[in-house]
Amino acid sequence: MEKGISVGLLGLGTVGSGVIQIIQRHQEELKHQVGCPVSVEKVLVRNLEKKRNVDIDESKLTEHVEEVIANPEIDVVIEVMGGVTEAKEYIISALENKKHVVTANKDLMALYGAELLQVASDNQCDLFYEASVAGGIPIIRSLVEGLSADRITKMMGIVNGTTNFILTKMSKIGSSYDDVLKEAQELGYAEADPTSDVEGLDAARKMAILSTLGFSMNIGLEDVVVRGITTVTEEDLHYCEQLGYTMKLIGLAERTDGRVEVSVQPTLLPNEHPLASVNDEFNAVYVYGEAVGETMFYGPGAGSLPTATSIVSDLVTVMKNKRLGVNGRSVTAPLYEKQLKTDEEIESKYFLRLHVTDKAGTFSAITSIFAEHEVSFEKLLQLPINEEVAEIIIITHRTSKKTYEDIYNGLNNLEVVQSVESSYRVEGGNK
Repeated sequence: MEKGISVGLLGLGTVGSGVIQIIQRHQEELKHQVGCPVSVEKVLVRNLEKKRNVDIDESKLTEHVEEVIANPEIDVVIEVMGGVTEAKEYIISALENKKHVVTANKDLMALYGAELLQVASDNQCDLFYEASVAGGIPIIRSLVEGLSADRITKMMGIVNGTTNFILTKMSKIGSSYDDVLKEAQELGYAEADPTSDVEGLDAARKMAILSTLGFSMNIGLEDVVVRGITTVTEEDLHYCEQLGYTMKLIGLAERTDGRVEVSVQPTLLPNEHPLASVNDEFNAVYVYGEAVGETMFYGPGAGSLPTATSIVSDLVTVMKNKRLGVNGRSVTAPLYEKQLKTDEEIESKYFLRLHVTDKAGTFSAITSIFAEHEVSFEKLLQLPINEEVAEIIIITHRTSKKTYEDIYNGLNNLEVVQSVESSYRVEGGNK
């Protein structure tokens, strides 16, 4: 390939600046990979007068999107502007103009990924989105290529750096949720409005993408059961530590006999589990395959250069496909019809923290609820709060979600139970 590759960029924020830096700094490596120089032709920005933290010729900047997506000189459009409505419109227009597209937009791909991939296929264009999940970790490429010959049975991981930073600080320092959230915002790990992160929505979008690819099944955001970390207390984390567990916001996707469950929720992991030692803003995804067994992918989940590295890697793949004449042929429709597990089919262990009346017969009344549903205890703590109230912490053996919900409701209706203070899923360890 003699002609150079021209790139158009939609957005010049943190990640867009990182993309330009990598293209500029790694020109020799890129030329070796794709067989020709790679250059940025045009960049869409909202304000031409804004000061940039990247060295770029001002003549390459534009406030008119058509100069990027309809530019005959541009081969690949990279979308790093964020948002959904405009980004979707621009990506479809770029694909219809026969531009290959690379995006880091997890929100867009979780909601409209199947539609956009079909548009790409119809126009014989590539649409890649490695950077949409876990930043610099090549998890999507690993599922699509490296593990494509295997049958994935389970994926679980930490796919949101903000919540992992908050839970790490709360666990190790004993700070309150509000204090650590403020620190995360000051350090730039959390947005001014952190709702998407702390309520688990960001992680849910990523798990929808991963489960669709890993299980070859069209999993939508509405199929993900989501719970955030806003109700996690210092007391919960203290008892986790006392019982030998670490709490993480875990994205879980599991397939059993063709039926799947996908969730994001605060989860207790045994301290010896590999994910328990993933701290601060780092991400990690644990993948179970029938042939390969267990593998784990670990690295920075966000940031300018890690995310930009994934984007430029996708760019290299686009150009290799162009050299081979196979652009637009990587999209395959899901192989399996979506089948979600029922609550009777979802099994786990559970952590419960109760405040109860401290009197004779209380413990017997509580254990009778569990005995009625044939669920036993794996671990148990009972501590006095004052002369009248005691705290009971229970970790159950495995049971179905439906049975656990029946137990939970039964405990709430017991006169001796003053309150169910907290309840969390437990993963890992012995069955």
